[in-house]
Amino acid sequence: NTAWAFAKAGHASPALFDALAAASTARVGDFKPQNLANTAWAFATVGHASPALFDTLAAASTTLVGDFKPQALANTAWA
Repeated sequence: NTAWAFAKAGHASPALFDALAAASTARVGDFKPQNLANTAWAFATVGHASPALFDTLAAASTTLVGDFKPQALANTAWA
């Protein structure tokens, strides 16, 4: 997950996160629970606001919440 890697490295490139937000919003239906959690965590960690992405992640997470592992659920809730 590119967003996760850049967030983990502490590199909050606004242009990259804008591009990732657009791409992720368009493809969130393909995400597994871990992808949803990692994406939410990454954007929250770098402080990159993307309301449309978070709305989409929230909707997808609601549908899959029963499939989340405990750590992924905690990371999503934190984000």
